[in-house]
Amino acid sequence: MSALSFPKAARGQLGYDMAEVDRALRVARQRYDNFDNGSGGKRLTTSSIRHTAFTMKKGGYSAAHVDAALERLEDAVGVREREERVARLGRKEFMREVKGTARAVLKRLQREDGERFDRVSFFQRGYDVKEVDAFAVKLEEFLRGGAPLSLREVRSAAFTSKRGGYREAQVDLLLDAVIDVMLAIR
Repeated sequence: MSALSFPKAARGQLGYDMAEVDRALRVARQRYDNFDNGSGGKRLTTSSIRHTAFTMKKGGYSAAHVDAALERLEDAVGVREREERVARLGRKEFMREVKGTARAVLKRLQREDGERFDRVSFFQRGYDVKEVDAFAVKLEEFLRGGAPLSLREVRSAAFTSKRGGYREAQVDLLLDAVIDVMLAIR
């Protein structure tokens, strides 16, 4: 990637470290191009893309532009992963797996407000319970087929940090599962 891969963040704002972004996208491109080579090396996965993080720096790349590129890459890899799983399992078994994941997510989402996830101690910070519960209602409505929800809305879900909040790792895992289901049924 060249130094002009993405626009820079606005003057006075932090952006993603340009060298880190260029390096990560160079590796991603190599792994994407060799997706089916069976080399046993590290594969590019939707999860690895979703969990990519960069250092924030002055004069860095615009986070919005890089994030949008990563979302497009995750979508493309999601198509490949889905096609690979359908070829290996068959469409019927693949859909059975996806439905099983969706049912497990729904079971968690149907818990009472304030009880959907484990809480951290009052001396620790976790995700704001009310914000997560409100988003959980949206997720449940979507998974039941009653309300539209975009991948971008789930990917960009952010919650305030509060004392005694929900354990972040549990919430993040559930959001990952929802994204996986959404990518599978596209």
